[in-house]
Amino acid sequence: MSTAAVSQAFNDKGRLAETTRRRILAAAEDLGWSPSASASALRSARTRTLALVVRRPTDVLGADPHFSELITGIEGELAPRGYGLLLHLVADVDEESALYERLAAEKRVDGAVLTDARADDPRPALTARLGLPAVLLGAPDPDAGVPVVGLGDQGAGIREVVGHLRAAGHTRIAYVAGPAELQHTRLRLAVFEESLGAAGLAPAAVRHTDFSEAAAVAVTRELLGAADRPTAIVYANDSMAVCGIGTAQRAGLSVPGDLSVVGYDNLPLGRWLHPRLTTVDQQVQQVGAAAARTLLARCGEDVPAAPLDGRPRLVVRESTGPARPD
Repeated sequence: MSTAAVSQAFNDKGRLAETTRRRILAAAEDLGWSPSASASALRSARTRTLALVVRRPTDVLGADPHFSELITGIEGELAPRGYGLLLHLVADVDEESALYERLAAEKRVDGAVLTDARADDPRPALTARLGLPAVLLGAPDPDAGVPVVGLGDQGAGIREVVGHLRAAGHTRIAYVAGPAELQHTRLRLAVFEESLGAAGLAPAAVRHTDFSEAAAVAVTRELLGAADRPTAIVYANDSMAVCGIGTAQRAGLSVPGDLSVVGYDNLPLGRWLHPRLTTVDQQVQQVGAAAARTLLARCGEDVPAAPLDGRPRLVVRESTGPARPD
């Protein structure tokens, strides 16, 4: 039996007779033999591996379930197709750029998922120059240079948050954001401030963080210690919101009696807190799955399109309530 016939039988390609294909597969099963993934990769000049490079400190990444949800969505699409995911953590822009250069030069991956879209993001141009297929997670942007995957109106959830808190009587609403360089930080903050103005509220206290637990605790303590402390705090992710609830409770405040708290992501942990967390659902797993499919298609795989249904939406639970009168 020729190697070409065996290859056709396992790849279901060519004009091999069905009886011959079945005979080859049966013989392989009897022998306990299967095709070598590494040999197949060498023949096709493909690694069947995609990269996910994250520029976050290891302690921040480990404490933020957002990336676990994202990776779950990505892996759910890769694993059934025989692809693997190569995760790299980098400390700064220079290390990040050098890593993409190395991955492309050594042909270690077939493509890359770019997370945390930034203002004036250099990565789309870099990956294009390197010939490395990529997909960017962020708000729709026709000028990005690569396919962008994300829910359409990133400000929709924030508008709902402000409307919900205003209807509950809150007039002093603080915002704990992520790094100012991130696209979603700037977009959500702009919508937050715009929504406050539309609701007739004064500008709020805003604090930027690196998403770490320590930063979330520090800015929460600062906000709660102010003479005009907020009656509600909106956090840029659920992990920081959890830290905010704990910090408020240790300070002797009731949530939501004295302070309402809102997160962002709708991660599973929010459903098990006491009180359960009010948050914005942005379908993190579905975003990961859509990114994987989009990138697989760019790598030449025949995969169905992965449209995302809906937009970020507010999920009201127990961590928000009426503002206590002054």
